[in-house]
Amino acid sequence: MTRPNRPIYLDNHATTPLDPRVLAAMRPWWEENFANPHSVEHAMGREAEAAVETARGHVSELIGASASEIILTSGATEANNLAIKGAARFAAGQGSERRRIITVATEHKCVLESVRDLAAEGFEPVVLPVRPDGLLDLDVLRHALEVPTLLVSVMAVNNEIGVVQDLAAIGALVKAAGALFHSDAAQGCGRIPLDVEELRLDLLSISGHKIYGPKGIGALYVRRRPRVRLAPLFSGGGQERGLRSGTLATPLIVGFGEAARIAGIEGLLDAGRIAGQREVFLTRLRAEVPGIRVNASQEHRVAGNTNLTFPGGVDAQALMAAAPEVCVSTGSACSSAAVEPSYVLAAIGLPEAEARSTLRVGIGRFTSPAEAEQGAALLAAAWQRLVEQD
Repeated sequence: MTRPNRPIYLDNHATTPLDPRVLAAMRPWWEENFANPHSVEHAMGREAEAAVETARGHVSELIGASASEIILTSGATEANNLAIKGAARFAAGQGSERRRIITVATEHKCVLESVRDLAAEGFEPVVLPVRPDGLLDLDVLRHALEVPTLLVSVMAVNNEIGVVQDLAAIGALVKAAGALFHSDAAQGCGRIPLDVEELRLDLLSISGHKIYGPKGIGALYVRRRPRVRLAPLFSGGGQERGLRSGTLATPLIVGFGEAARIAGIEGLLDAGRIAGQREVFLTRLRAEVPGIRVNASQEHRVAGNTNLTFPGGVDAQALMAAAPEVCVSTGSACSSAAVEPSYVLAAIGLPEAEARSTLRVGIGRFTSPAEAEQGAALLAAAWQRLVEQD
């Protein structure tokens, strides 16, 4: 996957490279059969429809669901919006008196904003804090659930600090309280085992480009027994059980399905190999940058994530600029006004100065040991130059 003079890619939480096997599976649906999968009156349309349904099956198998419970979307952002707003609006339309919707301070922006948007429709958004290790305190959740609650949304794996929430324990509390349980699993699917039955999940969001599939495709799992009902976000031809109208993108869906199939077979092998590359990276970096710190839980985290605060007050943006050969990211959200410290790092208690010295490193399926070690060496050398300049 590497080319001469190509930067070392260590940003696999932002997106993953397309697996060559996924590209190979997609190509015929760009080049040979371009038919609309809803055009079942003719042979090419029926063939496209069959390819879509095969892919849907691969996605469902990855999370222990049935194919009929998978609603295809443009990605996890749409799936999260559909899950949260769709569940709330359907319940309100049925006269439910439950108005509380609970989520967590470290969720992805699309979840936090979806929950907050519903305040204008008469719902009660509740955003729970996390502990310094990034995990949700179950007693805090238990207390919040004392008020009748419609829905709880907790992500499987955090996109910045990589912590893995205890979805099984959370799900038990949520179901005991009679609420719906949703998880944004964009960073979790393919990286950790996920079974919607074991975790008591009603709704789960997936993104294709986080599992070495194409961008622009994802899915929402919607439980059928007992049936979870949603109001659609927009109107149209009634595709995807009436929940997500629009012509399905066969090539993207086929690629998504192939990526899910590969993840189901190779996920554990990937995790072991990726954890090994992370240790190579950290060993080299710790040897050359005394006092560097890994943030959040060390025990409950996904294999490839390393969220690092560099010592000496070195600015993370300056560090990336000083090591252009390495692709990493900060936890910062860029706006037209300024670059602000990550709200996730603030939620785990990092002071602003330390948050500004923090990088997110994401090691993936195609990261080699040599790349892990060289990436660490380049970042360490850049850090040393910046410290000496000061």
